[in-house]
Amino acid sequence: MASPEIEALTQALSRLPGLGPRSARRAVLHLLKKRESALEPLLRALDAVNERLVTCSLCGNVDTVDPCGICADPRRDARALCVVEDVADLWALDKSRLFPGRFHVLGGRLSALEGVRPEDLSIDALVARVEAGGIDEVVLAMNATLEGQTTAHYLAERLERFPVRLTQLAHGVPVGGELDYLDEGTLAQALRARRPVG
Repeated sequence: MASPEIEALTQALSRLPGLGPRSARRAVLHLLKKRESALEPLLRALDAVNERLVTCSLCGNVDTVDPCGICADPRRDARALCVVEDVADLWALDKSRLFPGRFHVLGGRLSALEGVRPEDLSIDALVARVEAGGIDEVVLAMNATLEGQTTAHYLAERLERFPVRLTQLAHGVPVGGELDYLDEGTLAQALRARRPVG
């Protein structure tokens, strides 16, 4: 029987996505066996992130600096803005290195069932960014779910008064699919085949 501390660690790890109780137990045993080469570096990394973690005041990404590395990168095309539901979607698109512009994280999607309203998301901040000028294209990269498409439609209505090209990801993204689960080939095709909204 493990001590309460080790059991608490196992339970904490089992709450992470993709780790059930057995996988968490195996991970804990590995960390305990490899204390110097695995546990201590992990603890230092977690502590460093915990101390410095911030939300980017420009786009809503999470990073250890504000503005985040993406917003601060002068090589990014400031005229192209990709709107995503959450940080996992931003990271998936950024990892593909297919979108050269900047991002805006809404912090969720509209959902009547879950009680998520426009004021619960960073939609006003998005509108303010577009209204400030300097943006030629806004890519609505919502997940291909009912809520994601509802959110995209609402954003299109809010942004239609601005002189920007509104596009959305092509329908190559499977219905019900979530961006952070897609492979880079599917993401590449979806970005290449994006089309005007409406």
